[in-house]
Amino acid sequence: MTALTLILPIFGLVIVGWLASLSGLISERVGDGLSEYVFALAVPALIVATLTRPGLSGEIAWGFWASYFGGAALAWAAGSLIGRRTKGVDRRGAILHGFAASQSNTVFVGVPMIFQAYGEAGAFPLFMLLAVHLPLMMGAATFLIESEGGRPLGQRLKALGLVLAKNPIFLALLLGGAMKALGLSFSGIPKTLVDGLAGTASTCALIALGAGLTRYRVLHDLPGASVVAALKLGVHPLAVYLLAFHVFMMPPAYAGVATLFAAMPVGINAYLLAARYRTEQGLVAAAVLVSTLAAAATTVGWLLLLGRG
Repeated sequence: MTALTLILPIFGLVIVGWLASLSGLISERVGDGLSEYVFALAVPALIVATLTRPGLSGEIAWGFWASYFGGAALAWAAGSLIGRRTKGVDRRGAILHGFAASQSNTVFVGVPMIFQAYGEAGAFPLFMLLAVHLPLMMGAATFLIESEGGRPLGQRLKALGLVLAKNPIFLALLLGGAMKALGLSFSGIPKTLVDGLAGTASTCALIALGAGLTRYRVLHDLPGASVVAALKLGVHPLAVYLLAFHVFMMPPAYAGVATLFAAMPVGINAYLLAARYRTEQGLVAAAVLVSTLAAAATTVGWLLLLGRG
């Protein structure tokens, strides 16, 4: 019931966006503008705020990272491979299939659920993983999508560098990473501004997702979306669970945090990238919905397995 009560408000915001667009309360142009705002301002602010979060003390062994990102890499590879073998899916689309299969909805669902399950024992690994997960996964996806094949590597890297220099996600990563390395953080009015923008990311992104559903054939995309959702809710957390509990050594709370982190539904960032690059929007939107609904049951199962139900 706890997982259900956490997920229902999130899905409710998607429904609000869908109904507002369907009824004409907001136009298609507004929905597009909202998506652009989230990608250009709100999510970058969230990245900077996450990377510069005041530190919690603790120590994390490399096995923690290997467990989580090893599972993510497996789910991403499987999703991309299936996408490449699906008729009508291009290279960028296949990358987004893999990204959606491994990108967790942590900010909206994971943080409150994991805190409730593990409390202060899970706070440090949760926030460390949150800080690394968002920039690493978004950065890898953006790098792969922006890389254009068919040209010498040098030209590809140069073109990619020029594109990424104007990409708000990468600018946020650079700023947040530099501030983190120097031990700097925002305060006063700048902190209020950054936190204000970051605080709008979840609601605006979910409303934008709902509004975008009116233009896509979600039912048509359900088979592919179900595959992505199965990889995200099944393969990803199972791989992390096996690695964290049976391969590497770490405190049980750390292993549990990594597993629950992986068990979250498809993250909204997958839809934002799909909308940004105008490819596979329908499938990714459907995958977010399918995985969010299914996660009401699957996360309960993982909580019970971890002894936290």
